[in-house]
Amino acid sequence: MVTTPLFPGFRSVYIDTSPEVKIHAVVGGSGPPLLLLHGHPQTHAIWHRVAPALCKQFTIVACDLRGYGDSSKPVGDGKHVNYSKRTMAGDVLRVMQSLGFPQFSVMAHDRGARVAHRLAADHPAAVQRMILLDIAPTLAMYTKTTEAFARAYWHWFFLIQPAPLPERLIEADPAAYIRDVMGRRSAGLAPFDPRALQEYVRCLALPGAAHGLCEDYRASAGIDLEHDRTDLDNGHRLRMPLLVLWGEQGVVHRCFEPLQEWRHVAENVSGEALPCGHYISEEAPELLIARALPFLDAGTA
Repeated sequence: MVTTPLFPGFRSVYIDTSPEVKIHAVVGGSGPPLLLLHGHPQTHAIWHRVAPALCKQFTIVACDLRGYGDSSKPVGDGKHVNYSKRTMAGDVLRVMQSLGFPQFSVMAHDRGARVAHRLAADHPAAVQRMILLDIAPTLAMYTKTTEAFARAYWHWFFLIQPAPLPERLIEADPAAYIRDVMGRRSAGLAPFDPRALQEYVRCLALPGAAHGLCEDYRASAGIDLEHDRTDLDNGHRLRMPLLVLWGEQGVVHRCFEPLQEWRHVAENVSGEALPCGHYISEEAPELLIARALPFLDAGTA
């Protein structure tokens, strides 16, 4: 079934991951399984420019994270456990298991890459290889925040304010939030397919979407840091091959040393900056495919 013009030939699935949560995903292609996870304030639609090449060699499962897209948007709790990356990682693990994939590779961007980090840390036997796009580890980014980073990533500190202040402001004009957050990055709005932008706006306007988005960030500023510190204190490191790619025109490149930071938490890390901004899969899809396929193919040889 064709679910959207952005993913012709892919089928849409909804999988129960808990009594109150269904995760939406599109599935297509054939071959070894590859899980794709999006970032903020987007949906699985970020992958539409790379999916045609990837699905020739892999079975693609592109999920909407809980709180985003057409997935469920449960109400947050006092400690934001419902949106901890541990909980969100459990969602996508159950999606893959339900589809018959106990082991798989992952490519993830932004918030999805934070979910992927926790997935690999908590369930190392499930994750074979992992590509993370335009992030440094959450703990490193918070503990090494500078004025330049805080000014550029202002939304990190806006979204974690107590409910319902940020929710109310986003809900007042979801389209403006999409335009302002995404359009203020290095490339502006020019790289985005209008159909994808329309999808991002549609999904952010859904009931509960602004709350889910904020809870994702509130969890990262609290319970997620607890989990990351526990890993660090216990000497837990990622052991699967990890490819880290980031945009040389982006904030992560300006404010952090991504390879150095990932080598603090993982043993087998490679990567580089690409000549683009934050939204790699939409700004530089050909470059991403050229870097991703050899790395992923090495795991299937």
